[in-house]
Amino acid sequence: MNPKKQKILVTGTAGFIGFHLARKLLERGNEVVGIDNINDYYDVNLKYARLAETGISRDAEQWHKHMQSTKYPNYSFVRMNLEDREPLMELFEKEKFDKVCNLAAQAGVRYSIENPYTYINSNIVGFLNILEACRHNHIRHLVYASSSSVYGNNKKMPLSTSDNVDHPISLYAATKKSNELMAHTYSHLFGLPTTGLRFFTVYGPWGRPDMALFLFTKAILENKPIKIFNYGNMVRDFTYVDDIVEGIIRVLDRPPEKEEAAGSNPSENKKTPYSVYNIGNSSPVHLMDYIHAIETCLEKEAEKELLPMQAGDVPRTEADVSDLVRDIGYKPSTTVEEGIERFVEWYIKYYKITAKLK
Repeated sequence: MNPKKQKILVTGTAGFIGFHLARKLLERGNEVVGIDNINDYYDVNLKYARLAETGISRDAEQWHKHMQSTKYPNYSFVRMNLEDREPLMELFEKEKFDKVCNLAAQAGVRYSIENPYTYINSNIVGFLNILEACRHNHIRHLVYASSSSVYGNNKKMPLSTSDNVDHPISLYAATKKSNELMAHTYSHLFGLPTTGLRFFTVYGPWGRPDMALFLFTKAILENKPIKIFNYGNMVRDFTYVDDIVEGIIRVLDRPPEKEEAAGSNPSENKKTPYSVYNIGNSSPVHLMDYIHAIETCLEKEAEKELLPMQAGDVPRTEADVSDLVRDIGYKPSTTVEEGIERFVEWYIKYYKITAKLK
């Protein structure tokens, strides 16, 4: 079956990456059903604005009721919690998806320290419900968001999928590692093809307000100091959202192969249809250089407040994407300068900032 004609469930479509992914899939011709619980972890107005970009009206929002896009005839949206097992199973049984991309999760490393139960409910219970729904509805491929945070304080760089990831330093990271373990179990026992994608610091237009680029841009424009942790001694593998989405779609179109079991028990499969990949730019950037690029775009210097490292954070990330290049033939390539410029253009337009930036 032509991948462009397949019906795909995308969870988290009011979120940053999910919004971009849904739009790209729709533009290439896929039928897409999006779900999101539109929680208030950050400004819900931004989430509703993303939905509006894909033709989903805020006024029509109802729980567990399909909302048809006014912009894309092949797109519908349901407001739903992944923890709500019965409505989720009913949705799978009714829609008969070909593939699933699970991007819905409680995000944020620091927030997980203060709100642990939120992460267990969304990222563990919710993910189990997705796995069960995929298992019972013959889903051809489940792609799900993992995170570079699973590497914890690993010192060896670049970070490789062959590295040990048994020592997470935040509950958020622990839930993402748990997702990988759970997915492997379902791939092994039931032959469900699954692929986990470890995202590295995703940024770009329509991004999350709790991420550095958004926080820094907002503060600089409002003449407020920006908080720089670990006294600026941070290095991140910043990855532009369009590159992430392109990687997700290419992976979605290439399920890991499975071999039929010799016997009747699926757990006897010789090859488990399971993969995990890093998706990062593989060009780590010093935080102070990242800030300088923002200042250049805004034509305005930031007032800087240097602070110690925060709990659960790591000083450096750098992705080894050799597995992704080998198996999928893809590598992110957008430079930080290009990505930040596109973000700033969107930010100013979105917030209708007309005053001179200088």
